[in-house]
Amino acid sequence: MKKLLGIILLLFISSDVFAQKIYIQCGRLIDGISNNTQSEMTIVADGGMITDIQKGYTSGGPGDKIIDLKSKTVMPGLIDCHVHLEEQHSRTSMLDAFTKTDADIAYQAAIYAKRTLMAGFTTVRDLGGSGVNISLAKAVQKDLVDGPRIISAGRAISASGGHMDNSAGFREDVFDHKMGPDDGVADGRDELIKAVRLQVKRGSKVIKIASTGGVLDLTENGSGAEFSIDEIKAVVETAKDYGLRVACHAHGAEGIRRAILGGVTSIEHGTFMNDEDFELAKKYGTYLVPTIIAGRSTADSAKIPGYFPPVIAKKALEVGPKIQATFGRAYKAGVKIAFGTDAGVYPHGKNALEFQYMVEAGMPPMEAIKAATTSAADLLGMSNEIGSISKGKSADIVAVAGDPLTDITTLQHMAFVMKEGKIYLNQ
Repeated sequence: MKKLLGIILLLFISSDVFAQKIYIQCGRLIDGISNNTQSEMTIVADGGMITDIQKGYTSGGPGDKIIDLKSKTVMPGLIDCHVHLEEQHSRTSMLDAFTKTDADIAYQAAIYAKRTLMAGFTTVRDLGGSGVNISLAKAVQKDLVDGPRIISAGRAISASGGHMDNSAGFREDVFDHKMGPDDGVADGRDELIKAVRLQVKRGSKVIKIASTGGVLDLTENGSGAEFSIDEIKAVVETAKDYGLRVACHAHGAEGIRRAILGGVTSIEHGTFMNDEDFELAKKYGTYLVPTIIAGRSTADSAKIPGYFPPVIAKKALEVGPKIQATFGRAYKAGVKIAFGTDAGVYPHGKNALEFQYMVEAGMPPMEAIKAATTSAADLLGMSNEIGSISKGKSADIVAVAGDPLTDITTLQHMAFVMKEGKIYLNQ
């Protein structure tokens, strides 16, 4: 018996001593913190974590794994702070809402999640769907499906007739019940508090509201304010009680102003932000998540006859082209920027096109990369876990063949993707 115990103990000791480490040899390294690229560096990963960053090309012991990225630019895993993994907009999207089951949505969401991961995005914030997104987040966490780490809002919350009221624009008898907090539709403090608590109960890790109208719904006004400051404060205070942050869909300047004063963590889209909104955002430390690619994509689709109903096409042509210019002004004014694309409004997996649009609007390439790494991690409240190549953080690491500081479009072609120490792409 003693001999058997000795053998078992030896096996445990041996497995610990000879556990395989991963040595990633980087030709160029953008760590997400420094403004400068480092050359000839090695990242050491063990147990899904970054345990060391070493100068030069090191290789560890004989049992360790070496990944040769000497010809690549290596970066932290990218973060998209605004996606919708349950859907991908098309001509039939409105009909799909009445024909697809949760099972249909789940199967396609799993595909979109993998596409997103393979595009180099190892963490995303999913800002609203049917609730399948919460199950998807759990499935990825349990390693049942391949996908990025998902911070899910579950169902987004809006006012009656607002952007997330799915009955808006339809006959009242089309739906079998009146939309309420259970559906993410709430008016007044009491209903909004209940709506937030219901999302927390279902597993949401962030709360999403809409303080203005939107583009891809059947309401006529896409920019009018829809919540009072007091109502928004009720959402923020309730979310804070549960340790959650609040993201706010907002296009119009007044709705943006109210959201910032109400205490939201981020403004999503921000199409008609004005100088007062910029100053308020700086004062309160509110992030802007611009989603330029979504604006441009919807505007392009609106030019195709019959792609959208007329009411949506009109809003898309009005709102879409303005987001990029507003982002440029916000960045120059000193507003904090976090990377986000509204993926699902455009095809999943093309998230990195947003970098190109950000640079076109005046943001330097390194700042754009930081918006999708350290700044995005800060917005999510996850700076201790992700967002940079640092000791003690998750081994979320990506690489491209070119130099994104001289050609930002190289980020649209990933050569290497690792999440939590697991390699998903190496070519």
